[in-house]
Amino acid sequence: MMMHCLRKFGQGEPNTAFAKYFVGNSYLKALPKADNVFIANVTFKPKCRNNWHIHKATSSGGQILICVDGECCYQEEGRLSQSLKSEDVVTIPANVKHWHGAKKDK
Repeated sequence: MMMHCLRKFGQGEPNTAFAKYFVGNSYLKALPKADNVFIANVTFKPKCRNNWHIHKATSSGGQILICVDGECCYQEEGRLSQSLKSEDVVTIPANVKHWHGAKKDK
């Protein structure tokens, strides 16, 4: 059900503002802000991934990654890469170094 809700927002615009943090082409669609939480639909074209990064916070924070369509990969530093499919969810705690992106043919 989550997949259908997020899809209605569409692909968004080319993610030029954050392109330096990505390898490949991505698109960004900011969704309506809820309770001061930034939510975005980021579309990764095949082979696109973001660079290793950390969402820093002293309390709360982190990131929730939802694969709404296709297949992608997620990896935390020091751990093996995980394959994700549509409707898979990963909760990424604050201050954890990680990357995520599309598979090479998905």
